[in-house]
Amino acid sequence: MHDFNCGLKAYDVRVVKNITVYGEMHRYIPVLAKWAGFTKITEKVVEHRERKYGHSKFGWERFVRGFLDLLSITFVGRFAKRPMHFFGAWGIISFLLGFVLTVMILWEKLDSVWISKVPLKREVAEQPIFYLALVALVIGVQLFLTGFLAELLARQSVSKKDYLVIEKV
Repeated sequence: MHDFNCGLKAYDVRVVKNITVYGEMHRYIPVLAKWAGFTKITEKVVEHRERKYGHSKFGWERFVRGFLDLLSITFVGRFAKRPMHFFGAWGIISFLLGFVLTVMILWEKLDSVWISKVPLKREVAEQPIFYLALVALVIGVQLFLTGFLAELLARQSVSKKDYLVIEKV
């Protein structure tokens, strides 16, 4: 497609009945139609003319909203049916980072107490790395559980979007 922002759009009634558009997702209807199983998507060349009256409403706000919609549709398109692949992966990475930092803190503590018998420069809870490790562990668990719950919801809700609705005329 060459012009997603063109105001002139025409769709078959089956496309309209099989996709859900919310917010400002109207720009991405061809993408949503493709994901819904429609393979014949075409565009026609139209003649653009200079605006005669009024002024353009396209500004930074609309650009930002369009970009956020693009991020949303990309995320939903890639992870709607498998949210654990996104949240679980980031959760595991965060948890492992927190675990490694915790092991480092514990090793330093054990080394100072039992092996070298040199007192610690500062207590464990006074070190910034302790709080970083704690936050990474908590965020890792939360992301993993978010992915798990999202996976349960994705598996539970089989919507009409999984099947095409075809009407006879």
